[in-house]
Amino acid sequence: MNETTSVTITLNGKPTERPSGQTLLDLLADKGLDSRIVMVEVNEEAIRRERFGETLVHEGDTIEIVRMIAGG
Repeated sequence: MNETTSVTITLNGKPTERPSGQTLLDLLADKGLDSRIVMVEVNEEAIRRERFGETLVHEGDTIEIVRMIAGG
């Protein structure tokens, strides 16, 4: 039996379902975001960019993604 499971998270303030076993890097790719120009917090903890590929998304996580922009 090949069953796809999902987890429910809060992403930028909105409940959303994501595939189980997804990493932050997977999430960013699904959203079309370049990991080099975003800052990600999971449960109010800033995650280092180098850890995006190893940090799994878990049931109940609160994730905030902030896109950095240059300006002056």
